[in-house]
Amino acid sequence: MHRNDLRWLAVAAALTVGAAGAQAQEQARIVENGGIHVDGWMGRIDAAEAGRGQVLENARLAMEDGALHVTTGPAVAYWNPANTASGSYMVGATFHEPAYMNRNNHPHPYGVFIGGSDMGTDQQSYLYCAAYGNGNFIVRGFGPEPFQVNGRRGETSEAVHQAAAAGEPVTQEISITVTPETVSCSINGTVVGSYPVTDVVGAGKLTSTDGVFGIRFGHNTEATVTGLHKM
Repeated sequence: MHRNDLRWLAVAAALTVGAAGAQAQEQARIVENGGIHVDGWMGRIDAAEAGRGQVLENARLAMEDGALHVTTGPAVAYWNPANTASGSYMVGATFHEPAYMNRNNHPHPYGVFIGGSDMGTDQQSYLYCAAYGNGNFIVRGFGPEPFQVNGRRGETSEAVHQAAAAGEPVTQEISITVTPETVSCSINGTVVGSYPVTDVVGAGKLTSTDGVFGIRFGHNTEATVTGLHKM
């Protein structure tokens, strides 16, 4: 290999390590006037966030102009216990990030979850599909320990909208469809991932695909949610 090639490989490796370090150093912020400000809704932050001293009140859920407005803070799941789904169904919503990465130094995801069980307790479990404003998506579960479905950092899909730049808006339509055989995630009308039910239900995973549905946000993220529904 040419000496210049070796030099550029070393530079690239250093940049990668530096970027990873910057991500690792980002801490969840505290949101002003946090807590849940929507009647009937509940929430719980990730166990890892709680272990770092974060609390639910450090994130915020409010209703503004007919939309759920979420600002985090620690990574969190929000739900209304009345929202349940069973058998074969589809759950979806539209997420609008008005200023991509306005609260963080790298992309963080948001999306819908299904199969919620024992919500609000240390034993809660659910499965979510979430999009990033850079074209990535991730499918992951808690049962009650986290388990990966499409990899630790997810995948890239052309279906996922990309923000033009940091501070620019981006919108994603995200849904999860459940049948007796599969669980599929669709983003902006395209199925980006489909998985056997046996991959997400079982020991250490979901108890069932039946259960509560809701929304999930990574830390230090802000977006509105409209049209949360079940079909």
